[in-house]
Amino acid sequence: MLFTNREDAGHRLAMQLRAYAHRSDVIVLGIPRGGVPVAFEIARELDTPLDIFLSRKLGVPGHEELAFGAVAAGEARYLDADLIQRAGITPQQIERITQEVKEQLKRRADLYRGNRPPLDVAGRTVLLVDDGIATGSSIYAAIQALRQLKPAKLVVAVPVAPPSTCDWLRREVDELICLYTPENFYSVGQFYGHFSQITDEEVCNLLRQAERPLKSQGSEDCLGTAPHATSLSDSENHIDQREVSMEIAGVTLSGTLSLPKAPKGIVLFAHGSGSSRHSPRNRYVARVLQSRGIATLLFDLLTAEEESIDRPTAELRFDIELLARRLAGATQWMTHYPDARGITLGYFGASTGAAAALVAAARLPNIVTAVVSRGGRPDLANGSLGIVRAPTLLIVGGDDEAVLALNRRALTRLGCKEKKLVIIPGATHLFEESGALERVAEVAAEWFVHYLVAGSPDAQKGAGGEAGSPLRMDAA
Repeated sequence: MLFTNREDAGHRLAMQLRAYAHRSDVIVLGIPRGGVPVAFEIARELDTPLDIFLSRKLGVPGHEELAFGAVAAGEARYLDADLIQRAGITPQQIERITQEVKEQLKRRADLYRGNRPPLDVAGRTVLLVDDGIATGSSIYAAIQALRQLKPAKLVVAVPVAPPSTCDWLRREVDELICLYTPENFYSVGQFYGHFSQITDEEVCNLLRQAERPLKSQGSEDCLGTAPHATSLSDSENHIDQREVSMEIAGVTLSGTLSLPKAPKGIVLFAHGSGSSRHSPRNRYVARVLQSRGIATLLFDLLTAEEESIDRPTAELRFDIELLARRLAGATQWMTHYPDARGITLGYFGASTGAAAALVAAARLPNIVTAVVSRGGRPDLANGSLGIVRAPTLLIVGGDDEAVLALNRRALTRLGCKEKKLVIIPGATHLFEESGALERVAEVAAEWFVHYLVAGSPDAQKGAGGEAGSPLRMDAA
């Protein structure tokens, strides 16, 4: 742990940014939600204006996880002409997708700012702030969109990020300031003592405070360390966390294994579409599962060298056969791990990782007891869908229309008896909306607790071989 909380991280970053203090040409932009408390502290100490920067990538039709551009709230838009040509995206598709994403961003901007106009960044020095960077894909989209607004200088400032991500992003900005670049990096929250989810209300409150005369604000205006309703502290939940290495088909894959006391089961996370075990959304879901007594293994399906190849081409993230083989290999490794023998096993797949999870589950019907997909592409599992036997839950955002349609069709093709599609109202592909990710974690945990416990040898023996009562859950 390097930072007490986001306020502490902001204070330390502000010390490195003192050259920008008291300058009329400087503004601080925080990336909601987690970057705003950090940015607030920086703006307060540097005596500079604070605003948020809302952006979102534009997803290739049918492969929404792959970005062909990015837009910001307002008029800024960045388009990758080479990728658009290679993917065969039409001008009509570009405009339709752009308009849909802009409407989503406008709703969030209205929520956070109300009637307040955004700060003008043209010709100014912009300090773009987040609470940390893992893979860098989200902030890369923000950088490209922000560049379209013509800032005089663009500085990215974050408390922590892996060195490879910093090396990549440093080429995209005028200056990158990162306090710590540890090699042993599996999530941003790893480096904070207090790293709870930030609510929309907290973002709005900080923006209101920032509107006051900056010099009049005292430390009581900062976010502080007030406890949140959901505490996911590893120490409170007695989680034994270990870094592991797995030799699978000639490559070494790194992972983070988290073991609660007497785990009810274990869930392997299959990341996809350019993500990794650093994914903050999957890390959050994993911590919720751990709080329910379920062990988790988050690991990289690609090596560092493969990730560097995949980043510009996206050729490996859609290689479902490769990802499924890696996941199946990790599953076999897990079944022989001394502290995990005999406990039931499930998969949590995100994006293209969901397809890999279903393919691997179809190949390992006697091992995989349950599958959950978050914003996934189960359709890419193709012929494996009909032979999946593990109970499968598909979770999709209600506003993620293209992926929702694909999941509905995939649901009808799934061969398992227990299958459900749960739609999170108002949520988009990354479940960034208030309460959306929390709902994902809640329904996933309920599914796993039910089917992993029901599928365990002890439960089967106690129930005379029956799997237990059907799980109650709102479904579409």
